Amino acid sequence: MRLVVGYLATPSGADGLALGVRLARSLKAGLDICMVVPPDRPVPTRVPTDPGYDSVLVQQANRWLAEARVAVPGDVDVEVHVCFDDSFAQGLIAEAQRLGAQAIVVGAAGDGVIGRHGIGTVASSLLHSSHVPIALAPRGTRTHDVAQVREVTCAIGDREGADVLLRTATRACERMDTPLRLVSLVAVDRHPGSADDHRAAHDAAVAHTRTVLDRSRELIDDGSIRVTSELAEGDSVESAVGTLTWHEGDIVLVGSSRLAQQHRLFLGSTASKMLRVLPVPMVVVPKSADHLDT
Repeated sequence: MRLVVGYLATPSGADGLALGVRLARSLKAGLDICMVVPPDRPVPTRVPTDPGYDSVLVQQANRWLAEARVAVPGDVDVEVHVCFDDSFAQGLIAEAQRLGAQAIVVGAAGDGVIGRHGIGTVASSLLHSSHVPIALAPRGTRTHDVAQVREVTCAIGDREGADVLLRTATRACERMDTPLRLVSLVAVDRHPGSADDHRAAHDAAVAHTRTVLDRSRELIDDGSIRVTSELAEGDSVESAVGTLTWHEGDIVLVGSSRLAQQHRLFLGSTASKMLRVLPVPMVVVPKSADHLDT
């Protein structure tokens, strides 16, 4: 198993690298740190071997990658790569395909609240086109002294692709020897209506969500991993997520939107709302099971 980290010599890049190290160590996976630089002439997707190719940009990228490699602990197998593409996101996707990687890891974009996510153009492109899961590191991940994943939380819904999400979460927990928490959100917005109407809508949503959780647990509760389930309620997705308890080393897995094309990601509205308040890394999983084949 290998993981690709999309690296920049920035705090965001350091956050992504820190999460990549944590996941690689937990999954017993190799780590490929990749920098994407724009081509100034037609070149292959890897660094040319022509000694006459002496790009200042490539030299600088290699220096940054060398520094990143040194920062990776010795117990993690790591390789570094420079690839060429006009699009950082497409370059990472192509490199993940070439390397046979099972996921791509990136950091949050720009400035903002420490411990929260920020989706820039690169992450947005990845979240709407990748064929493998995308792991998103919140701001400040680089400052956390967390060696391995503590627990996996799987956000379960009843839409197409939930079975792939469950299988991905189960395989990850088996490989990492970590517990799995199944979570479903009940967010009943306050619309005009009587108290009885609100109560009926809430009760129906809770009953449906508990059914989804019970069915999901039945699919995977074979004793190979420790499984718990939890229902989170609130007036909104954000408030429901806010009722959940999080610890250092936790990660969240969510499924791709039903709008996604086959073999591709598409970040749905629920996952987008969760990202606004999540203090832990999120992994977005495609609907197709291609990434489970290796």
